[in-house]
Amino acid sequence: MSLFERFLAVDTTAICDADKTTRVMHSAIRARSAATRVFGPAFTVRCRDDFLAVARAVETADPGAVIVVDGRAHEIALGGEMFARAALVRSLGGIVVDGGYRDMAYVSRCELPVYSRFVTPMSGTAAKLGELQVPVTCGGVTVHPGDLVLADDEGLIVVDPARADALLDAALAVKNAESKIIELLDGGKTLSDGFNLAEHVDALGRGEPSVLRPR
Repeated sequence: MSLFERFLAVDTTAICDADKTTRVMHSAIRARSAATRVFGPAFTVRCRDDFLAVARAVETADPGAVIVVDGRAHEIALGGEMFARAALVRSLGGIVVDGGYRDMAYVSRCELPVYSRFVTPMSGTAAKLGELQVPVTCGGVTVHPGDLVLADDEGLIVVDPARADALLDAALAVKNAESKIIELLDGGKTLSDGFNLAEHVDALGRGEPSVLRPR
Protein backbone atom coordinates (compact mmCIF):
# COMPACT_ATOMS: atom_id res chain seq x y z
CA MET A 1 0.00 0.00 0.00
CA SER A 2 1.37 3.43 -0.94
CA LEU A 3 1.95 6.21 1.57
CA PHE A 4 -0.90 8.14 -0.02
CA GLU A 5 -3.29 5.22 0.38
CA ARG A 6 -2.23 4.93 4.02
CA PHE A 7 -2.88 8.64 4.53
CA LEU A 8 -6.43 8.12 3.25
CA ALA A 9 -6.98 5.71 6.15
CA VAL A 10 -6.09 8.37 8.74
CA ASP A 11 -6.21 12.18 8.90
CA THR A 12 -4.10 15.13 9.97
CA THR A 13 -5.60 15.08 13.48
CA ALA A 14 -4.40 11.52 14.06
CA ILE A 15 -0.95 12.42 12.76
CA CYS A 16 -0.76 15.41 15.11
CA ASP A 17 -1.92 13.21 18.01
CA ALA A 18 0.81 10.72 17.15
CA ASP A 19 3.49 13.45 17.03
CA LYS A 20 3.01 16.72 18.87
CA THR A 21 6.06 18.18 17.07
CA THR A 22 4.30 18.01 13.69
CA ARG A 23 4.64 21.24 11.70
CA VAL A 24 1.13 22.70 11.35
CA MET A 25 0.55 25.65 9.04
CA HIS A 26 -1.47 28.59 10.34
CA SER A 27 -5.22 28.06 10.08
CA ALA A 28 -5.53 31.29 8.07
CA ILE A 29 -4.23 29.30 5.10
CA ARG A 30 -7.50 27.71 4.06
CA ALA A 31 -8.80 25.49 1.29
CA ARG A 32 -10.27 27.51 -1.58
CA SER A 33 -11.06 24.56 -3.84
CA ALA A 34 -13.55 21.71 -3.89
CA ALA A 35 -10.73 19.26 -3.23
CA THR A 36 -8.99 19.52 0.13
CA ARG A 37 -6.94 16.33 0.46
CA VAL A 38 -3.25 16.93 -0.29
CA PHE A 39 -0.34 14.49 -0.19
CA GLY A 40 2.88 15.16 -2.05
CA PRO A 41 6.44 16.46 -1.93
CA ALA A 42 6.90 20.20 -1.62
CA PHE A 43 8.18 22.19 -4.57
CA THR A 44 9.03 25.44 -2.83
CA VAL A 45 8.78 29.01 -4.12
CA ARG A 46 9.84 32.29 -2.53
CA CYS A 47 8.48 35.46 -4.12
CA ARG A 48 7.39 38.94 -3.10
CA ASP A 49 4.25 40.41 -4.71
CA ASP A 50 5.30 38.86 -8.03
CA PHE A 51 3.91 35.61 -9.43
CA LEU A 52 6.51 34.79 -12.08
CA ALA A 53 8.25 32.27 -9.82
CA VAL A 54 4.92 30.50 -9.21
CA ALA A 55 4.40 30.18 -12.97
CA ARG A 56 7.91 28.76 -13.29
CA ALA A 57 7.18 26.25 -10.54
CA VAL A 58 3.93 25.09 -12.12
CA GLU A 59 5.81 24.45 -15.36
CA THR A 60 8.83 22.66 -13.87
CA ALA A 61 7.62 20.70 -10.83
CA ASP A 62 7.27 16.94 -11.17
CA PRO A 63 3.80 15.34 -11.31
CA GLY A 64 2.40 14.92 -7.82
CA ALA A 65 4.42 17.80 -6.37
CA VAL A 66 2.74 20.39 -4.18
CA ILE A 67 3.67 23.99 -4.97
CA VAL A 68 4.38 25.73 -1.64
CA VAL A 69 4.66 29.50 -1.97
CA ASP A 70 6.25 31.82 0.58
CA GLY A 71 4.57 35.09 -0.30
CA ARG A 72 5.36 36.68 3.06
CA ALA A 73 1.62 36.67 3.90
CA HIS A 74 1.00 39.68 1.66
CA GLU A 75 -2.53 40.25 0.43
CA ILE A 76 -1.56 40.02 -3.23
CA ALA A 77 -2.75 37.23 -5.53
CA LEU A 78 0.11 34.98 -6.60
CA GLY A 79 -2.10 32.62 -8.58
CA GLY A 80 -5.54 32.13 -10.06
CA GLU A 81 -7.57 30.08 -12.50
CA MET A 82 -4.87 29.72 -15.15
CA PHE A 83 -2.30 28.41 -12.69
CA ALA A 84 -4.81 25.92 -11.26
CA ARG A 85 -5.76 24.70 -14.73
CA ALA A 86 -2.09 24.42 -15.73
CA ALA A 87 -1.32 22.48 -12.53
CA LEU A 88 -4.09 20.02 -13.37
CA VAL A 89 -2.67 19.56 -16.88
CA ARG A 90 0.70 18.71 -15.33
CA SER A 91 -0.85 16.42 -12.68
CA LEU A 92 0.50 18.40 -9.74
CA GLY A 93 -0.64 17.60 -6.22
CA GLY A 94 -1.81 21.06 -5.20
CA ILE A 95 -0.94 24.71 -4.64
CA VAL A 96 -0.41 26.27 -1.21
CA VAL A 97 0.14 30.04 -1.06
CA ASP A 98 1.02 32.10 1.99
CA GLY A 99 -0.44 35.10 0.24
CA GLY A 100 -3.42 35.66 -2.03
CA TYR A 101 -5.26 33.64 -4.64
CA ARG A 102 -8.06 34.71 -6.96
CA ASP A 103 -10.62 33.56 -9.55
CA MET A 104 -12.83 31.81 -7.02
CA ALA A 105 -15.61 31.27 -9.57
CA TYR A 106 -13.40 28.53 -11.00
CA VAL A 107 -11.15 27.65 -8.07
CA SER A 108 -14.03 27.00 -5.65
CA ARG A 109 -15.13 24.04 -7.79
CA CYS A 110 -11.66 22.99 -8.92
CA GLU A 111 -10.46 19.42 -8.36
CA LEU A 112 -6.91 20.62 -7.73
CA PRO A 113 -6.41 21.37 -4.03
CA VAL A 114 -5.69 25.09 -3.66
CA TYR A 115 -4.93 26.71 -0.30
CA SER A 116 -4.24 30.39 0.38
CA ARG A 117 -4.16 32.90 3.21
CA PHE A 118 -6.20 35.51 1.30
CA VAL A 119 -8.64 35.80 -1.54
CA THR A 120 -8.09 39.02 -3.44
CA PRO A 121 -8.64 40.30 -6.99
CA MET A 122 -5.33 42.20 -7.06
CA SER A 123 -2.52 40.20 -8.63
CA GLY A 124 1.19 40.74 -8.33
CA THR A 125 3.62 41.64 -11.09
CA ALA A 126 5.47 39.21 -13.35
CA ALA A 127 8.88 40.85 -13.49
CA LYS A 128 10.98 39.13 -10.79
CA LEU A 129 12.49 35.67 -10.97
CA GLY A 130 11.99 34.82 -7.31
CA GLU A 131 13.55 31.62 -5.93
CA LEU A 132 12.70 27.97 -6.51
CA GLN A 133 13.50 24.92 -4.42
CA VAL A 134 14.91 26.72 -1.40
CA PRO A 135 13.82 26.46 2.25
CA VAL A 136 10.79 28.72 2.77
CA THR A 137 8.39 29.78 5.48
CA CYS A 138 4.75 29.08 4.75
CA GLY A 139 2.00 29.43 7.31
CA GLY A 140 4.55 30.01 10.03
CA VAL A 141 6.49 26.77 9.51
CA THR A 142 9.68 25.95 7.63
CA VAL A 143 9.23 23.88 4.48
CA HIS A 144 12.18 22.32 2.69
CA PRO A 145 12.09 21.07 -0.90
CA GLY A 146 10.87 17.49 -0.82
CA ASP A 147 9.15 17.71 2.56
CA LEU A 148 5.78 15.95 2.48
CA VAL A 149 2.79 18.30 2.53
CA LEU A 150 -0.42 16.73 3.82
CA ALA A 151 -3.83 18.35 4.14
CA ASP A 152 -7.48 17.60 4.65
CA ASP A 153 -10.50 19.44 6.04
CA GLU A 154 -8.64 19.97 9.33
CA GLY A 155 -5.69 21.87 7.87
CA LEU A 156 -2.16 21.62 6.48
CA ILE A 157 0.82 19.83 7.99
CA VAL A 158 4.41 19.26 6.89
CA VAL A 159 6.29 16.00 7.52
CA ASP A 160 9.88 14.86 7.08
CA PRO A 161 9.61 12.19 4.36
CA ALA A 162 12.06 9.95 6.25
CA ARG A 163 9.56 9.78 9.13
CA ALA A 164 6.39 9.37 7.08
CA ASP A 165 6.21 5.58 7.22
CA ALA A 166 6.47 5.33 11.01
CA LEU A 167 4.25 8.35 11.51
CA LEU A 168 1.44 6.91 9.41
CA ASP A 169 1.68 3.65 11.37
CA ALA A 170 1.36 5.61 14.61
CA ALA A 171 -1.55 7.63 13.22
CA LEU A 172 -3.38 4.43 12.26
CA ALA A 173 -2.94 3.15 15.80
CA VAL A 174 -4.50 6.40 17.04
CA LYS A 175 -7.45 6.00 14.68
CA ASN A 176 -7.98 2.40 15.74
CA ALA A 177 -8.00 3.39 19.41
CA GLU A 178 -10.43 6.22 18.65
CA SER A 179 -12.74 3.80 16.84
CA LYS A 180 -13.01 1.66 19.96
CA ILE A 181 -13.83 4.70 22.11
CA ILE A 182 -16.45 5.87 19.60
CA GLU A 183 -18.02 2.42 19.67
CA LEU A 184 -18.26 2.64 23.47
CA LEU A 185 -19.78 6.14 23.34
CA ASP A 186 -22.28 5.09 20.69
CA GLY A 187 -23.24 2.25 23.00
CA GLY A 188 -24.08 4.64 25.81
CA LYS A 189 -20.78 4.50 27.71
CA THR A 190 -19.00 7.60 29.04
CA LEU A 191 -15.56 9.12 28.60
CA SER A 192 -14.57 7.57 31.92
CA ASP A 193 -15.46 4.15 30.53
CA GLY A 194 -13.12 4.72 27.62
CA PHE A 195 -10.26 6.62 29.27
CA ASN A 196 -8.36 6.51 32.55
CA LEU A 197 -9.84 9.93 33.27
CA ALA A 198 -10.31 9.73 37.05
CA GLU A 199 -6.94 8.08 37.65
CA HIS A 200 -5.23 10.66 35.43
CA VAL A 201 -6.82 13.59 37.26
CA ASP A 202 -5.95 12.08 40.63
CA ALA A 203 -2.33 11.51 39.65
CA LEU A 204 -1.92 15.07 38.37
CA GLY A 205 -3.53 16.35 41.56
CA ARG A 206 -0.86 14.51 43.55
CA GLY A 207 1.83 16.04 41.37
CA GLU A 208 2.66 12.70 39.80
CA PRO A 209 3.36 12.18 36.08
CA SER A 210 0.43 10.72 34.18
CA VAL A 211 -0.87 10.28 30.64
CA LEU A 212 -4.48 10.35 29.55
CA ARG A 213 -4.94 7.14 27.57
CA PRO A 214 -7.61 4.68 26.43
CA ARG A 215 -8.36 1.81 28.82
